[in-house]
Amino acid sequence: MNAAALEVGATARAVAQSQHAVQVSPDQLPLATRILAFGAMCIGFFIATLDIQIVSASLRDIGGGLSAGVDETAWVQTSYLIAEIIVIPLSGWLTRVMSTRWLFCVSAIGFTAASLLCGAAWDIHSMIVFRALQGFLGGTMIPTVYTTAFIYFSGNQRVIAAATVGTISSLAPTLGPTIGGWITDNYSWHWLFFINLVPGIFVAIVVPLLVRIDKPNRGLLRGADYLGMILMALCLGCLEYTLEEGERWDWFSDDSIRTTAWIAGLTGVTFIWRSLRHAQPIVDFTALRIRNFGLGSLFSFISGIAIFATIYLTPLFLGRVRGFSALQIGLSVFSTGLFQVSAIPLYTALAKRIDLRWLMMFGFLCFTLSMWAFGPITHEWGWRELLLPQALRGFGQ
Repeated sequence: MNAAALEVGATARAVAQSQHAVQVSPDQLPLATRILAFGAMCIGFFIATLDIQIVSASLRDIGGGLSAGVDETAWVQTSYLIAEIIVIPLSGWLTRVMSTRWLFCVSAIGFTAASLLCGAAWDIHSMIVFRALQGFLGGTMIPTVYTTAFIYFSGNQRVIAAATVGTISSLAPTLGPTIGGWITDNYSWHWLFFINLVPGIFVAIVVPLLVRIDKPNRGLLRGADYLGMILMALCLGCLEYTLEEGERWDWFSDDSIRTTAWIAGLTGVTFIWRSLRHAQPIVDFTALRIRNFGLGSLFSFISGIAIFATIYLTPLFLGRVRGFSALQIGLSVFSTGLFQVSAIPLYTALAKRIDLRWLMMFGFLCFTLSMWAFGPITHEWGWRELLLPQALRGFGQ
């Protein structure tokens, strides 16, 4: 749930930081070159985002294949999210140190290698480690795509590019259970990870050849806030663990949950205090003073709760309560993606003519109605009952 807000914050910082580092004029390149470079990065962005939920409909199969229980198998998804949440705020600084081009290339290579390791995992513990590695390397590909969109395009082209990235960011997790369910039912759960190999290799080759946005600045390694990085990692990692495992262990009645909650709170406060005082903070919290950015971050956090809560809980409900197969789960949640895709042309057309604030208000209204429609859910609900709330959510996204 925290990933969406962190993603937007890291995106804005990466955009601002990369604009200072531009050595050429990427927006003056031929349009075909810019589209191809941007498209290659979008493929990396898509597979990194898709993998958040591609395993959700297949957790039972993965657990069976690795002889793991339900609680252990849940960490196949949680470890990916924890690692991704930690690395996304670091992406702005990493982009300036390595450059957009090489950070994305290294991330694509590492993500592809980690995907291969996940598919070859021999037990649940190795799978959890490899999934965390996959999430950490894939997380850096997410905000750098936003950076590229803002640098390569302007005017109406930027609206279309932003719509493309926004669509991928919410469509990929929505399609994850469907694609994952089909793969698991027709092949095996190992191919949930092996399908990343070809697009990952393609991205690792094409991005270094085409992307020329900025140059690396190794000097930033001196004087960087390494203590701040550690504090941030501890805060976000422990916070995610507390929120993920709290309900299972009856929250603060459990020693481990109390400990991680205290660590998250103390390190979080210390990290914010240090970031406000450090000369080179990893996260520039002063940007929240800008009204539009601050409100945008808040809205992104709220919509992130609605998106990720339903994306995560719906497949879990269909698998554990209804006993659906992986493919049945995927098909049941597929309506969200259909309605989301149907809204893309409408959004693209209206964004050129209507104040974006009105479109945002309409989207949040759809979200509100969707969450309200999810309220009376019972153990008898299937794809028919889920159609309306998922349609409203998909169209609103």
